[in-house]
Amino acid sequence: MKKIFLITVIVTIFITVFSNSGSQESYGWTNDKIRSMESEIANNRDERRKLQNTLSNVEKIKQNLTNARNDLARYIEELDSNLAVIEQNIVELLGLIVEKEDEIIEKTLELSYAIEVQNAQYAGMKERVKFNYEQGEVYYLTMLFGAESLSDMLNRVDYIEALSKYDEIKLDEFIATTNYVALCKEILEAEKEFLDEAKEAVEAEREALNQLIDEKGREIEAIRGDIALQEGAIREYEAEIAAQSDVIRALEKAVADERARLAEENRRRYDGGLFAWPVPSSRRISDDYGNRIHPILGVPQFHNGIDITAPTGSNIVAAYHGKVVAAAYSPTMGNYIIIDHGDSVFTLYMHASKLHVSEGAEVTWGQTIAAVGSTGRSTGPHLHFSVRVKGQYVSPWSYFGS
Repeated sequence: MKKIFLITVIVTIFITVFSNSGSQESYGWTNDKIRSMESEIANNRDERRKLQNTLSNVEKIKQNLTNARNDLARYIEELDSNLAVIEQNIVELLGLIVEKEDEIIEKTLELSYAIEVQNAQYAGMKERVKFNYEQGEVYYLTMLFGAESLSDMLNRVDYIEALSKYDEIKLDEFIATTNYVALCKEILEAEKEFLDEAKEAVEAEREALNQLIDEKGREIEAIRGDIALQEGAIREYEAEIAAQSDVIRALEKAVADERARLAEENRRRYDGGLFAWPVPSSRRISDDYGNRIHPILGVPQFHNGIDITAPTGSNIVAAYHGKVVAAAYSPTMGNYIIIDHGDSVFTLYMHASKLHVSEGAEVTWGQTIAAVGSTGRSTGPHLHFSVRVKGQYVSPWSYFGS
């Protein structure tokens, strides 16, 4: 009778131990990682929607500029403002591409580590399944029946229960890791798709930039082509140059007046050194200094500088040491800079997309001061570079080395 009672107790304990499976919580840090990864996937979707919403709408920009076409100066100023926004978008997108490439490297490492953990967990589970299959419930009953006392039996029950909990925890860990691996693969694929979209967005913004520059060129050509009388066209051209000259002369006079108040020993002097080439990446001259046939008006005109063609954003450097006496914008010159080199020698840089120095800055030979663009009355990306000495334009070529 006692033996039957003992067997009943053992079986009851055995059933109780193994019926508790499924009650344990899954691996904590992996669940935290899973929640974090699910949040990243949602954020990725939001970022991709935001990326598409920030792309420039060229047709809408053109439509908004329609009312300004009757006033060329206002049209150019508004269009240049849109060009600046697109260029900033390109800069931000390029930064985003670098950031996403770093994230992809990080996510690839995370996935690799998670797969290693998953494989190790799977191998461990196979060993446990093999052991349980080979030994079966008989192994545990034999262990219980082999107890020498009630205390020994209770210790063995604790051991069996610990094994059961261990197997359950390992199964939960494996399931959680498997879920995590799947999410890693999903977010990695999403990041790669986002990177591709960001690269496509850069190309789209560059295309938008080029379209608007071409549109501006066509508009300027069309407006100039609509002038009925050649004399009127010539007067308009001369008025543009006069407007530029008025601004330049006023600045030169202000500099001259200021210099007159300075002591003789503090005067800025030009030492006769050779100028740096103002666009290091390009030597292509689209329009040279001197008399030429105006490309729009078809009549002889004097070109007061050299036009150096280069892609938008190319560096513009200071030709020589000096002080920036103007760094501003006008509808004809676009973004422009004027540098005083001393002894009434000035250099002018027109149509820049961006200015990197401000009025009053001291600059040195070859220092980057701006970026090539097509602002103002310009039909394509280039730098208009001029040299003035004692209030008159002179050939820039005599200031460069061979």
